[in-house]
Amino acid sequence: MKKDHASTLKVEITDTDQYFTNIPESLNAILEASVRRNWDLPSLSDYKGSTSTYGHVAELIEKLHILFEAAGVKEGDKVAICGKNSAKWAMAFIACITAGVVAVPILHEFKPETIHHLVNHSDAKLLFVDEAIWKHLDRLEFPELEGVIYISEFGIPYSKSENLTIAHDHIEKFFKDKFPHGFSSKDINWFRDKPDDLAVINYTSGSTGMSKGVMLPFRSIWSNIKFCMEFLTFLRPGDGVLNMLPLAHLYGMVIEMLHPFAKGCHCTFLGRTPSPAILLAAFAEVQPKLIITVPLVLEKIVKTKIFPVINQPKMRFLLKLPIIKGIILGKIKNQLVKALGGQVKQVIIGGAALNAEVGEFLTRIKFPVTVGYGMTECGPLITYETPEKEKPGTVGKIVERMEAKIDSPDPETIPGNLWVRGDNVMKGYYKNDDATKEVMKDGWMNTGDLVTCDKEGNIRIMGRSKTMILGPSGQNIYPEEIEQKINNLPYVIESVVIDDNGKLVALVYPDFDALKKDGKNVDTVMDENLKLLNPQLPSYSKISEIRIFDKEFEKTPKRSIKRFLYQP
Repeated sequence: MKKDHASTLKVEITDTDQYFTNIPESLNAILEASVRRNWDLPSLSDYKGSTSTYGHVAELIEKLHILFEAAGVKEGDKVAICGKNSAKWAMAFIACITAGVVAVPILHEFKPETIHHLVNHSDAKLLFVDEAIWKHLDRLEFPELEGVIYISEFGIPYSKSENLTIAHDHIEKFFKDKFPHGFSSKDINWFRDKPDDLAVINYTSGSTGMSKGVMLPFRSIWSNIKFCMEFLTFLRPGDGVLNMLPLAHLYGMVIEMLHPFAKGCHCTFLGRTPSPAILLAAFAEVQPKLIITVPLVLEKIVKTKIFPVINQPKMRFLLKLPIIKGIILGKIKNQLVKALGGQVKQVIIGGAALNAEVGEFLTRIKFPVTVGYGMTECGPLITYETPEKEKPGTVGKIVERMEAKIDSPDPETIPGNLWVRGDNVMKGYYKNDDATKEVMKDGWMNTGDLVTCDKEGNIRIMGRSKTMILGPSGQNIYPEEIEQKINNLPYVIESVVIDDNGKLVALVYPDFDALKKDGKNVDTVMDENLKLLNPQLPSYSKISEIRIFDKEFEKTPKRSIKRFLYQP
């Protein structure tokens, strides 16, 4: 059953217990229950494209299960998925985990040689891939693959399995033979996962090193979704969600896609570069209550739509008048809510810290934004706090079913390595015992992040232990703290602070469009910025020079800068 995007249905749920308590202990049991409850509701859509109901998604999943069986793909085998965000990508992923097959998401932006390596390293038997990506791959590089399936229409450009080819060419007959009396919600009978069964191998290119395959068991995905179901209860069946983050990354895959799917929401995949114009149009159409995003998206909207207005001389004067100030800030908040679709209850920022200036402004207008913290190895959640309780500059408290310890003599004032243990934590790195042993000890995992923790349990991230720079007299210098100040300077989009032979250097990617529009010289502006910056810094962490980069820094899937590429 297909419907227009505009035909999104809404369901009024009065029995809260039905959705947010007595949550099954199995991930697939949660997903199965959602499909049965929400059979006729819109489920997965491509923006400006077709929409599938939960019932239609279930039917497509059963057909993919038939193809898995024909290809000899069994429980515990691996299936890789490499493509741009789309409803069919999500269906392929859900088909994997509901069959007990280990899903191996691979970022579509990886180079062909990297895709070749990761598909082979993961021991994948099948590859779901975009046609545009497959054109640049060499099938001879995949000796173990039984077949390749296009994500868009599930066509098969390559198969060495006769059974797979026959099943694909006669899928309707195979489906009818499996369900001779028709297919309904009562026919769903998915793989019953056990907590430590392997669900996902996720390859991520980190900010300080190269790809490792993170092995996430079902308990990790289940625990993350259970947390979202219990603490984000304003999201209801039929509500729209705009999916912007990469599905090949855990933040987009679990928190932004699987969690709403488990609640019966309608996920709409943007599938294109989220420019402010495209985003605002999509927000207006989808009207999301929950927005999951990285800092850059919200920062762009605030900096381009709001700051130019409030920085006008007249507006600055009015904001100094107590009574008028409250009225103006209230209107600004309402305008921002309207720009995000008009229904937003909460915006969760992850992947990196929110720009300090933008964060302070959003706090002033009491906008419902919160900054969470996590990592792929925890599937991904580690900390969270509601916007009402969030303490500025922190990333919240440790989430349910997780515990933490800080390797520090005084965690409140002296940063130390954050160690975590609990259901969310990975099993280890696939076929990489050395890397696993580096971070795992007696069930605890070293996150590699240097943090402090106040008496209330709020975590403050100081920086990565691998990026910390030792000052001239042994001082600890956290480049991320300096970068936050640099990113607040005029005409700066992003920056990286490095140690170049004992001198601190700031690599800066400026806003060339704004410089051109304002008739400013980039070198002059950056010289002025350096004079503004250094008085804000201790003597041991002053920046010696600013080096200008003419293009955006290369990023990881979660939009963190790949720092190791810029070290001298």
